[in-house]
Amino acid sequence: MDQIVNVNEFQELAKRALPKMYYDFYSGGAEDQHTLKENVEAFTRIMFRPRVLVDVSKIDMSTRILGYPISAPIMIAPTAMHMLAHPQGETATAKAAATCNTIMIVSYMASCTIEEVASSCNAVRFLQIYVYKRRDVTAQIVKRAEKAGFKAIVLTVDVPKLGRREADIKNKMVSPQLRNFEGLFSTEVIPSEGSGVEAFASSTFDASLNWKDIEWLRSITKLPILVKGILTGEDALKAIEAGVDGIVVSNHGARQLDYSPATITVLEEIVHVVGGRVPVLLDGGVRRGTDVFKALALGAKAVLIGRPVVYGLAAKGEDGVRKVIEMLKNELELTMALSGCPTIDNITRNHVRTESYRLKSML
Repeated sequence: MDQIVNVNEFQELAKRALPKMYYDFYSGGAEDQHTLKENVEAFTRIMFRPRVLVDVSKIDMSTRILGYPISAPIMIAPTAMHMLAHPQGETATAKAAATCNTIMIVSYMASCTIEEVASSCNAVRFLQIYVYKRRDVTAQIVKRAEKAGFKAIVLTVDVPKLGRREADIKNKMVSPQLRNFEGLFSTEVIPSEGSGVEAFASSTFDASLNWKDIEWLRSITKLPILVKGILTGEDALKAIEAGVDGIVVSNHGARQLDYSPATITVLEEIVHVVGGRVPVLLDGGVRRGTDVFKALALGAKAVLIGRPVVYGLAAKGEDGVRKVIEMLKNELELTMALSGCPTIDNITRNHVRTESYRLKSML
């Protein structure tokens, strides 16, 4: 891994390591993949306003999420079926997260069981969930997560139906049996045509899910609840009114509604509405430490890393995931030093210039 100099290079290694069906599953977006490209490119339109002659001999990247300390505001996003990328699956990812002292959000659609991930290493973990038509299944999974020591529930709210992922349709993507659901129902779908993942989702996901269901989720768990998939100020306000403990600004890695906005372009609107009442996290398109800094400057408490983690896992297993996180941390540390920000709290809106930003006259 010595020759790898940035996170993007893991994508090519993953492409070589994975069968085409699995690489396409991880890398693909919805329809024309406009939002997939825009998630990354929108960061390139944000420029820095670095401050100089600040003592940056000591840089402290540490922060807290829901009270839990992490080494840097870089967490692992929930992504499905890690065993398609590596035989050790989510347990390898979890160990890398623990080594890097950060929080992993384990996917509801994980290959490894909740209990296997929990016992693999000692760390703070959250569980991402969907709500199925069979509410008892979701309730059972949440209870198991509580028992296994997970510290929060992250409810994904942007999948009443699965987005149209054309590579999966062409490849007839197989949905394997997921061991978290053994004894509850079969998740294995081998399609005669189209995507097995889509076929599974359409038969199980609850399209009637609405804001009132946050109350139902609250009734079955004492854990903090974050909602993932917010892209407008209006929905951020509804989330606050529903009593959520955090918001994840996300377009599902551009896998749901194509031509939805790049997450970084709507972050500030949502942060403004939330007004500091709960932490706002962001995922989508983060590939550099400079991207992390930009998100923090626009009000995010932390970012979530999805595809790069899976690419690191596919290329080099646990070490690959650790390397991805470390690279982003190192780049963030350098960005903070060169911008005149010795701590996370020093990063402000004045450190970046966006297209909509108008520099106020300084008197």
